[in-house]
Amino acid sequence: MALELKERLFTHLQQIVRDRDPYLATAGHFFVQQYIYQQLEKYGSVEIFEFTVRGKTHQNLILNLPGKQHGFPILVGAHYDAVPGTPGADDNATGVAVLLELARIFANEPAKHPLRLVAFDLEEYGLLGNSGASEYAAYLRQQNQKLRLMISLEMLGYCDSTPGSQQYPVSLLKRLYPNCGNFIGLIGNLPTIFDLIYLSRSIRQTGVPSEWLPVFNKGSIVPQTRLSDHAHFWDRGYPAMMITDTAMLRNPHYHKASDTIETLNLDFLAGVCL
Repeated sequence: MALELKERLFTHLQQIVRDRDPYLATAGHFFVQQYIYQQLEKYGSVEIFEFTVRGKTHQNLILNLPGKQHGFPILVGAHYDAVPGTPGADDNATGVAVLLELARIFANEPAKHPLRLVAFDLEEYGLLGNSGASEYAAYLRQQNQKLRLMISLEMLGYCDSTPGSQQYPVSLLKRLYPNCGNFIGLIGNLPTIFDLIYLSRSIRQTGVPSEWLPVFNKGSIVPQTRLSDHAHFWDRGYPAMMITDTAMLRNPHYHKASDTIETLNLDFLAGVCL
């Protein structure tokens, strides 16, 4: 099963990894958007959430899957845009590939809670203004819609077991966490602490090391913990976490043209997906 999953993830990556900035690589961006839509459509009706930023209309793609129990949904999101001039393999084709596989897995075997799988656009421009996640989080709050949990899949495939390969933005964290970049990190606000513990244990059972970090005050003390879509849900009062390989704190190809499939560890990625 692990080998089959790795092959499926690789197939997704081959389609997604390409220049896909929504303004400067519109053909690649449209291709990836359509690929995600076609994959999600296999498992149910895909909802399109449109929003406008700087005069251009963008789309989040949403698939709702029923759970074994009724209740508030768990929202799992991954952004599909990339910065200009990079094929964005780790950032964030890995997150999208896992999102697509979660759709397949949980369409065949429902999870305990209802799932809402969202492919977000415009994450890379989030620091400059509105993004797919900020617009959608604001919409949910305006509609008074509750979530069991929000999970952002943000860079999941880079692994380095070399001593000293893992960096930290705060010196205290260096004393508490490994100095090898061979683990997956889970970062959440305080309401998610039991989910952090549970998911971290589950990931470790697949053989992938996992570490978790709870943050206070919406991550303002360590701004690097805010660098993905989950932060917009923190700001709107939702329980939310990011699952990540820690991006620039480990991956030397971050936001570079060298962020290619060849730099990824697909065994590591499949272990996170399992």
